[in-house]
Amino acid sequence: MHLRAASVVGLAFLTPVILAADPSATLKNDENSWPLFRGDGASRGVAACDLPSHPRILWQFSIPNGAFESTPAVVQNTVLVTDLDGKLYALDLLNGGKKWEYDSGSGFQASPSVYQDRVVVGDIDGVVHCVALQDGRRLWTYTTEAEIDGSVNFYKDRLLVGSQDSTLYCLRVADGQLVWKFSIADQIRCTPTIIEGHAFVAGCDSRLHVLDVEQGRETAAVEIEAPTGVTPAAHENRVYFGTEGATFFCVDWRAAKVLWRYELPESGQSIRSCPALTETAVVFGGRDRRIHALDPATGRLLWTFATKARVDASPVIVKDRVWVGASDGRLYALSLASGELLWETELRGGINSGLAVAQRRLVVATDRGIVYCLGEAAPR
Repeated sequence: MHLRAASVVGLAFLTPVILAADPSATLKNDENSWPLFRGDGASRGVAACDLPSHPRILWQFSIPNGAFESTPAVVQNTVLVTDLDGKLYALDLLNGGKKWEYDSGSGFQASPSVYQDRVVVGDIDGVVHCVALQDGRRLWTYTTEAEIDGSVNFYKDRLLVGSQDSTLYCLRVADGQLVWKFSIADQIRCTPTIIEGHAFVAGCDSRLHVLDVEQGRETAAVEIEAPTGVTPAAHENRVYFGTEGATFFCVDWRAAKVLWRYELPESGQSIRSCPALTETAVVFGGRDRRIHALDPATGRLLWTFATKARVDASPVIVKDRVWVGASDGRLYALSLASGELLWETELRGGINSGLAVAQRRLVVATDRGIVYCLGEAAPR
């Protein structure tokens, strides 16, 4: 482990304020859980608990010749993580011991999502799998027509999931029966974000789609100039996300208009990192090897931090710090206020998805087939 100086541009000093809970969001994380890809149904990427300032590796779980491209979920002292070989693993959060595994017979790019006693995830053959949290027993499957890259989100007794067949599916959580489906002009690779009874899908058709979740009806569509697979972060009337066109957008979904845009300084470097959002900052990584923090209200650059490799992984905001991994295996903790480097370590394998934070522990999986759990070591 070693420290080095941050590259900070447009420095601003922030008082971190976590966004108020949205009473209509379908599922929220708490200090003991991280049930969805971005933590909560609004996809804000904000932890409810703190982390030690200098965490240590508490345990590792390795798969020989394996590879993880997904973000773990954490519920009921259980870590759920999917690998490219088609296995869904349930691990003990305390010691990393395997509780059970489920074999889809395919492969997983998508991250698992947990609702009550059910784990739901789609595979690269386009099949949605629902299994029991307790023992991994298959409860039902539903087949779409193409690969599923994004994760499941929940609304009341329903779930939403997108497919590369250009369709967003709404299924019943209980039995996987189709409620409605909605098609766009190109692939859906993001996780649908949900607030106030509306779902937001940033599509490969270069549009942000806004849908009424009850009816499956589109209420608005906004041009975003380039395709994207980024999961939007949402609060009140605003939705935030980046695109393959190296532009980061803030869209007013009620007015169906772009409020502001921020273009990466290096053209041609796309954004595949999903943003983390508080009232004081929206933070994301880029293929320009930088982590960017913007003012959510205006899009003004607050700071950037230079990494040594691309940042496709999605950051998590934990109190006054930003935690994020890079494709070279480096894991960073930065000051949310200034972008200053506070801590850094290097793991085996690239970090290409996101982090889960619960019970003062951080869980991350790498493309070398290793799941890491970091936290505060118990006193001897």
